[in-house]
Amino acid sequence: MIEELLPSTVVAVEAYGDEGVDAPLYPEEEAVIRRAVLKRRREFTAVRFCARRAMEKLGVAPVPVLPDGRGAPVWPEGLAGSMTHCQGYCAAVLVRAGDLASVGIDAEPHAPLPDGVLSSVALPEEAARIARLSGDVPGVHFDRLLFSAKESVYKAWFPLTGKWLDFEEADVEFQVEEGDGTRGGFRATLLVEGPLVGGRRVGHFTGRWVARGDLIATAVAVASPGQQA
Repeated sequence: MIEELLPSTVVAVEAYGDEGVDAPLYPEEEAVIRRAVLKRRREFTAVRFCARRAMEKLGVAPVPVLPDGRGAPVWPEGLAGSMTHCQGYCAAVLVRAGDLASVGIDAEPHAPLPDGVLSSVALPEEAARIARLSGDVPGVHFDRLLFSAKESVYKAWFPLTGKWLDFEEADVEFQVEEGDGTRGGFRATLLVEGPLVGGRRVGHFTGRWVARGDLIATAVAVASPGQQA
């Protein structure tokens, strides 16, 4: 599901249900998760199971994937990547840094956001657009999709800047593809100064989304300097 949202240079590995939850961890990873509750430990382990399989697919020797001070995964030099997990699903993607400058993915349950959450993540204009889309395409929970898209935007933003990006600092507009209305693209206009990528200031990110069964997934790919026009 995630792989179809990203360029062919990106490798993706997904796991469903309990797949990977009992995979071995490196000692350094065990130290990070030693005191975690069982749910957190299972998620942490399964998504690293996916990450190591992605390394193997890319021809890179598997290594520990440790969180930095803000919880973002630290990848081997020369790679860009992202991970996500939600109930019953996790995924990891990796790409060589020469092929993409950054990548961000997110998966969420395909269900409405809890009451009161949309107002904390959506700009007024986003909320208005979501209301219109929900009327046009009633089979997609666009409030949850907005949350997921902003998570993917942040995951692509952070490795390029090392800074936090608040929900209200990106304005996301969705496009819906012809057909059954369960996939499309999005553009996230950055409302703060964007990152420098190869000496060029990036003012927006573009991504893709899909709603399938009980899951929504989003992905953002940021072109490397050599790919930019």
